[in-house]
Amino acid sequence: MSPRLRSGQRGAIGLVFASTLALALVFLLLVVDSGRLYLEKRKLQAIADTAALEAANRGGQCSGSTTAVDYAKQNATRNGFTVVASDSSRALAVTCGTLLTNALNIRVFTVDATKNEAIRVVATHTITTGIANGVWRLFSGTYNANTTLSATAVAALAPPVAQLTIRSSLASINTAQSVILNKLIGGLLGGSLSLTAAGWEGLINTDVNLLSYLDQLAIQANVAAGDYTTLLNTAVSATQLIDAAVKVLQANGSAVAATITNVLAIEAIAPNTKVLKLGDLLDVATGTPTTALNTNVQLFQLLQGVVQLSNGSSLVKADFQLSVPLIANFTIKSKVMEPPQLSAIGNPALAKAGLATGTDQILVRTAQVRTLISVDAPILKTVSSVLSGLSLLTDPATKVVKGVLNLDLGAIIGGLLCLVSCDRTDIDIASALDIYVEAASGEGHVTDFTCATPATNTLTVQATSSLAKLAVGSIDPAKAFSSSTPVDVQPLRLIDIGTRNCSLLGCGSTRKANVGGGFTLKAQTTVAQRTASLFYSPVAQMNALPTYKSISSIDIINSLGTTLSGLQVAYVPPPTGSASSSELAAVADSLSTITTTLIALIQNVLSPLLDPIVNTLLSALGISLGNAEVGANLTCHLGHAYLVI
Repeated sequence: MSPRLRSGQRGAIGLVFASTLALALVFLLLVVDSGRLYLEKRKLQAIADTAALEAANRGGQCSGSTTAVDYAKQNATRNGFTVVASDSSRALAVTCGTLLTNALNIRVFTVDATKNEAIRVVATHTITTGIANGVWRLFSGTYNANTTLSATAVAALAPPVAQLTIRSSLASINTAQSVILNKLIGGLLGGSLSLTAAGWEGLINTDVNLLSYLDQLAIQANVAAGDYTTLLNTAVSATQLIDAAVKVLQANGSAVAATITNVLAIEAIAPNTKVLKLGDLLDVATGTPTTALNTNVQLFQLLQGVVQLSNGSSLVKADFQLSVPLIANFTIKSKVMEPPQLSAIGNPALAKAGLATGTDQILVRTAQVRTLISVDAPILKTVSSVLSGLSLLTDPATKVVKGVLNLDLGAIIGGLLCLVSCDRTDIDIASALDIYVEAASGEGHVTDFTCATPATNTLTVQATSSLAKLAVGSIDPAKAFSSSTPVDVQPLRLIDIGTRNCSLLGCGSTRKANVGGGFTLKAQTTVAQRTASLFYSPVAQMNALPTYKSISSIDIINSLGTTLSGLQVAYVPPPTGSASSSELAAVADSLSTITTTLIALIQNVLSPLLDPIVNTLLSALGISLGNAEVGANLTCHLGHAYLVI
């Protein structure tokens, strides 16, 4: 190769090297400049983020005051981004508004100075453009010695969270009530219990942390920790539901040892089949923050719900007897037709917005229960007032009875003995009757709320009392608990006028019924469904003891007393041909005093017995809002603010 050619190559290589070095230098400058701008942008974004978070956390306002602007600027200053009027290179724009979700399911900030659901901060900072960027812009046709960086952040506090809880209003238990609770709760589970009154009160006075309970149940149900949506829809058994409560109580140490023993007694008779879902008792809306679950539920309320949920999923009926010595025997059958929903947690804003469509509701309800109480009270036949009422038949004015029945008058008045065989009037008074109570589930749901300050927050709940059916008479137990056949209430044969053959040696054992007719008794009524608005102001914060209210005007017990006072008595005439219509009318008039006496007696004897028994039953079952309380919690901003855009 010639020297000239080699010299030309060296010149070309040098030129390429110089060009490559220059280009590398340009790229190096570009990288350095871009890195500087990137770091400035990140710093500015951090300023906007923290300023927006502080303004939202402190509840900054844009209408009527500029606290949101003040809070944002204070935060920016603490972080080295001071905004002053004399320095136009730095600016901080703060606006208040709301968040909406568009058709693409993307959050969009909407400016509204009257609201502070979300606060937007736009931070801008003007800096020197830099050499590389300046050269690039110069060749692109424009050049600006300064570059304005911008960072936007939108922060909002967590959405409001409300909780409703419905619980039994039982506050104290006596020995008689503990017997009923043992038989009722045990019967619904298909076993037997022997808890004392103090034991039941221990369950009522003990609380269980809901978050701890859910975490423990997740372990037993093999559900991932924190996946509460899956947990609430996982099939579990009554034993698992109760055992999770035991494990949580055991973590509290020996202070609740006696209560744990009683819960274990209930667990021992609980069915172990996996057919239940905790979500039927507790409703937690999707997206509810975990901190909202850090609340307490009454242990008795939780066990009551598990028992009713278990019974509603089975064919078992509570079937037991109670006895009041020398007064009456009670046979009680009870069945849960629909389980309760004891607690619900969700966003009250969504609940209010979804009232028309029934979506996102925060709703609790009591159980739907049917109860049949069969009363056998022999005292009705022996009370002196009844005997004195029957003695009215000796009045001469009632001699018409003799003509109607064609009986011996001496036998009727009881003053003469039969010298030969004769028929004596034999009046039989019923000692047994049935009481039927059917209560559909009462409910309460959130309809409105206000958020101002924790001390003035309010929650409005619409509570609907249960539609109760009450009946007194003769009731077929097979139809009382049918889901397809309506209950069959037949009149009770209260008085039956018959005869018994008597002689000098006495009266025979055979009795002829319905010779002279009789009287029937029946009562049936409906306690109409009622709606009332419960206004909670102030209302307890989440994670605190709920604010409880009840509807005192809804009282099934008073309605039962009204039902007893409204007993319907009908005269049943004797078989056709025994007497004329005028004679039958005279008999009806003569026996009306006896009927009145008997009705008053039934009211006086049964009401004091039925009231405490039925009251304890309904309170234990929580089947109407008259025997239950609705608790409310509301926190408008649970936890710290977070960035939403």
